[in-house]
Amino acid sequence: MSGLVFENFWQNKAACEDAERLYYQKLSGCKETGHGSLSDQIAKARLHIKNSLNCVDNLTSGLSASEEMALMQKLGALEVENKQLKKVTDDLKALVLSLTARVETLEGGKPSGGAKSAPAPAAADDDDDDVDLFGSDDEEDDAEKKRITEERLKAYNEKKAKKPKVIAKTSVLFDVKPWDDETDMDAMKDACKSIEMDGLTWGATKLVPVGYGINKLQIMCTVEDEKVSIEELGEKMAEFEDFVQSVDVAAMNKI
Repeated sequence: MSGLVFENFWQNKAACEDAERLYYQKLSGCKETGHGSLSDQIAKARLHIKNSLNCVDNLTSGLSASEEMALMQKLGALEVENKQLKKVTDDLKALVLSLTARVETLEGGKPSGGAKSAPAPAAADDDDDDVDLFGSDDEEDDAEKKRITEERLKAYNEKKAKKPKVIAKTSVLFDVKPWDDETDMDAMKDACKSIEMDGLTWGATKLVPVGYGINKLQIMCTVEDEKVSIEELGEKMAEFEDFVQSVDVAAMNKI
């Protein structure tokens, strides 16, 4: 477009043509008709086109190469966005048409207004107002639904009762400390393991050096949480005062 700025053209060509036409009209003795106004309009149109082209050239010529490139990129982005919006619009239109067809299909399966008004003549008879012709069917349906619901609940409760109950258990490691190095550790171990409780299972034991020739007894056991209290079990082991100085829980894990 900027190349048109350097184009050479006859700017006042229309004015020269009008003057030439008037000159030959005077020589021939013909009167001027309404064609002069048409020529003026053509000249004005040409001038308007020329001014428009100059404005466009000035606009493009005032931009640098980077600005012109940015402008072209924006135009390209707008074109891509326009295509995406058109696609979204087409998809929405197709979805609306599909939903409309589905609603029409669903509404087509319902009884029309004429079918609903068919029982109207029966209402004319006052003696039949209190007669429920369809009540028995509804009551039978309700009774059937109730029976099915009760059967399902019964089957569920039976299945739940047969399912084995999960027993929560805990694995506990006790540290049992003696009074001194002269304490009989075997006797202390036997005394601790002599405790019997429902839900208590004793495990492995070992001696761990503490210092100065003194060992502590580590004893493992498994307890059922609902039956055995870990704190109570520790207190029972501490009751063997001839051997046990203290009882501590070293580790505890849920099973």
